Amino acid sequence: MIKKILVSQPKPSSEKSPYYDIMRKHNVELEFRPFIKVESLTPREFRAQRINILDHTAIIFTSRHAIDNFFLLCQEMRVEIPEDIKYFCITETISHYIQKYVQYRKRKVFFGDTGKIADLMPLITKHKNEKYFIPQSDVHSTEFTDLLDAKGISYTSGVMYRTVSNDFAEEEPFDYDMLIFFSPSGIKSLLKNFPNYQQGDTVIATFGPATAKSVTDAGLRLDLQAPTPEYPSITAALDAYLKQHNG
Repeated sequence: MIKKILVSQPKPSSEKSPYYDIMRKHNVELEFRPFIKVESLTPREFRAQRINILDHTAIIFTSRHAIDNFFLLCQEMRVEIPEDIKYFCITETISHYIQKYVQYRKRKVFFGDTGKIADLMPLITKHKNEKYFIPQSDVHSTEFTDLLDAKGISYTSGVMYRTVSNDFAEEEPFDYDMLIFFSPSGIKSLLKNFPNYQQGDTVIATFGPATAKSVTDAGLRLDLQAPTPEYPSITAALDAYLKQHNG
């Protein structure tokens, strides 16, 4: 019987989240607590990469974390971003997030339609004479830079933030019947927090193939995964699992 579930993500901001429907429907307790957190590099760490942001005429943002940490580090390093710099964002939602730091109407902002990296490329190649800067995490895919290389685009990528384990306190109870993970970093954090972790009857669920693989690579048992053709979301998979196992 599943009663207490740890969801390794921040608590949903909307009460309309499917997670709340699951809590009511199956009478289970859901606790939202990320296993990982993002932290900014220090100015000294960034300067060690020998990158001059002002050498660039355009910035490519792939996430809100990238935006937050870019502007935070620029502020800490007293780098004033020129008014005419261009911003290329992977989605419209991310492009609107720039308003947190700059006046949107005064900037030149471009964004992709689908959220896929490849779909941003036509806009970038249309502005192929720009010198692009890409703020990245310490762990990142080379998919984007490979595409830029293939098109002969001038760019610099620089690490501005990193993913670290969100440690549990020694006195903090860890008495969950199910754990839900969304990234391989979450599994690494679990094993960092609990080096002698024994899964026992605890159900482990994952979203995404890379996360699922990291569970089995760690020698743990994978009990539930999404997406699948039948269950495209983790909440749909969780709902079906609880219906079957909790009755």
